[in-house]
Amino acid sequence: MQGVERPRVALSRQSKRFFVSVSAYHQHTVAGPVIFAGIGVHTGAHVRVAVRPAAPNAGITFVRTDIKTGDNTIRVSAEAVGQTRLGTVINNAAGASVSTIEHLMAAMSALAIDNAVVELDGPEVPILDGSAAVFIQILDRAGRRRQEAPRSFIEVLEPIEVIEGDKTAALLPCDGFEMAFEIQFDSAPIGRQRVDLEITEQSFRDELADCRTFGFLKDVEALRAAGLARGASMENAVVLDGDRVLNPEGLRRPDEFVRHKALDAVGDLYVLGAPLMARFEGLYAGHGLNNQLVRALMANPQAWRVRTFAPELAQVG
Repeated sequence: MQGVERPRVALSRQSKRFFVSVSAYHQHTVAGPVIFAGIGVHTGAHVRVAVRPAAPNAGITFVRTDIKTGDNTIRVSAEAVGQTRLGTVINNAAGASVSTIEHLMAAMSALAIDNAVVELDGPEVPILDGSAAVFIQILDRAGRRRQEAPRSFIEVLEPIEVIEGDKTAALLPCDGFEMAFEIQFDSAPIGRQRVDLEITEQSFRDELADCRTFGFLKDVEALRAAGLARGASMENAVVLDGDRVLNPEGLRRPDEFVRHKALDAVGDLYVLGAPLMARFEGLYAGHGLNNQLVRALMANPQAWRVRTFAPELAQVG
């Protein structure tokens, strides 16, 4: 079944609840709570999650409801990212952490959810099917509510680049949000792949959301010995064995691999706490380099500014 393109996960494009009072200039939260559950791809733990509305300017906050003593709240920020091996992990000063936030964060970014509380009774966001498609469906069920507060954008004014060996990640000035990513693997189903997209809500739904995480069978034993990939399976990842895709259903897209890397980058960049006006260019990059880039941007205040589009807000409000 290698290389066979299968039907994509269906995503709602006409959810009446979700498209009420949508504005590019206002902040948004979820219209109501929504609950889901699943296993963590690395911990293997079964976790129950509730996404709830939050006040304007609250940002996205994760709450570990299973932690009964000490600070169990982690507000998403570039500084909160503490580990990036095979996923993005955030933590607070008290040691509470939440891992594998990137796919949910990518969905929040694409759907313009600025403020939300994510409550979970375990250490890791469920992997679901390994993509962001189910997170999109979950947030569609919750709906989106416009808030009477201006939405801030981070506009990149000067190029920012980080380099690690042959890997690079950069943010360049741009009128919107664009994503260019390139990968190369010595495996026939992957080879060299590149994607270059303007990221909008619709392009994310159509082009990236259903693309799954992937890994190689030869790495599984070592990863599990390191406490990783304990919940990984062909139900939530594309698994490769040399030049073969082992999943019976095959790939959702011929270039599903690079598109998933772009999906990850959308989520990793959203830890900034605001949407970007920038072009991201990644060459062989991953979670670690993405976070280095975010921190490099924050460390160079002359390279960016915050924009709120106040005149437009007055016109549409």
